[in-house]
Amino acid sequence: MGANQPISPPTGEEVRRLLKQAASELKARAWIVGGYVRDVLLGRAHPDIDVVVEEGKGFDLARRFAQLAAAGQPVIFERFGTAQVSVPGHLVEFVSARAESYAADSRKPDVREATLDEDLRRRDFTINTLLMDFDGNVHDPLGRGRADLEARVLRTPADPMQTFADDPLRMLRAIRFAAQLGFDLAPELLPAMRKLKDRLASPVVSVERVADELRKMLVSERPSQALELLDQADLLEAILPEVAACKGVQQSGYHTHDVFGHTVLAVAGTPRDVIVRFGALFHDVGKPATAGPDGTFLGHDVVGAEMAAGALQRLRFPQKEIDAVVLLVRLHLRPVFYSSEWTDGAVRRLARDAGPQLGRLMALARADIAASAYPHPEKLGELQSRLDQVLTERPSRLAAPVDGEDIVRVRRIRPGPEVGRIKQRLTELVMDGVIDPNREAVLAYLESHPDL
Repeated sequence: MGANQPISPPTGEEVRRLLKQAASELKARAWIVGGYVRDVLLGRAHPDIDVVVEEGKGFDLARRFAQLAAAGQPVIFERFGTAQVSVPGHLVEFVSARAESYAADSRKPDVREATLDEDLRRRDFTINTLLMDFDGNVHDPLGRGRADLEARVLRTPADPMQTFADDPLRMLRAIRFAAQLGFDLAPELLPAMRKLKDRLASPVVSVERVADELRKMLVSERPSQALELLDQADLLEAILPEVAACKGVQQSGYHTHDVFGHTVLAVAGTPRDVIVRFGALFHDVGKPATAGPDGTFLGHDVVGAEMAAGALQRLRFPQKEIDAVVLLVRLHLRPVFYSSEWTDGAVRRLARDAGPQLGRLMALARADIAASAYPHPEKLGELQSRLDQVLTERPSRLAAPVDGEDIVRVRRIRPGPEVGRIKQRLTELVMDGVIDPNREAVLAYLESHPDL
């Protein structure tokens, strides 16, 4: 191997070999548990590995494994009895078998040492109670995990009222797993969620954790299933009241569903991009507030953009993502209203206004039209061709190639709002083809049109 050739990260099998050696040296009884085992059986990638250790030897096993793997010292979380070791490509977490109890206003547990059986019964779902020994053999101590995995059912090891009351975030995790894995919820889960929906409120569950689960649902393989389950569980109103308000708001014209049903279809029709999916989720949230007696929703794009900003700020999304989603919501009608009569200037204005979000805006428009019975979806293909043309124009016509200093010098005026107004007008004239898109032509026009 060359001196500069990168070393491949260890495989799961190699990690298990080191775990087996460490456990053997310490005479520790330990097992891989949870998502890694589940996903190995489902044929899914899962680089992170959780190890449950009996008889309180979790920290000792973590330290010895770190030594054998030539990793850094474990990161220890004393209160929760856990330790983490990072090796290339994997995060290995060690936890001593434990039981947990929760205060009514918190999802942070008080932890005590427990048997392996007690540890498995306090976990979230039976499919996450399967164990794997370090030779790769799978064990099902509770006798339900393997059957539920094969039946593709999410079930709690204990009464769901207890499981969800202990950690209310598990209600969202259940819906997220269903959307990611294509599983059904056991019949008793939705009724328990409806009874415990208020437990999702802060401070019991942080806004950031809710937002993280929502993000994972929306970019999953089945975002429509996630939205429908949130609705059926009465959790939609708790975390996305703006979207819940769309239920029952009827639409006319080419629409085949109420606003919520249309939203679900639109989200499902978008690519797996978090910005596009949240744009689709919020694109029509302004309709309930703008519904007119004649079936119109005038201004719902502007109102919806404001509501989307408020919702994403409440969920503490990064400002850069908020700005991108809000832009999609505000502009979502523009491509839908496209017709062949648009001038090249109008096409250029759309490209300019959408900026780097243009591709996402077009993806949203395709999903929006596909989620209705609109008769001419092919027009977006024509628009895309025209956008491709104006974007490749050289020199570009999307902006006037002059700056404020040029305008101040030619017009002999002081810097101020008038300079910005003139520059904007020059840009419009360049976009419309009135002025050639080169600096000399724009300066000449500016000098010869004092009343611009």
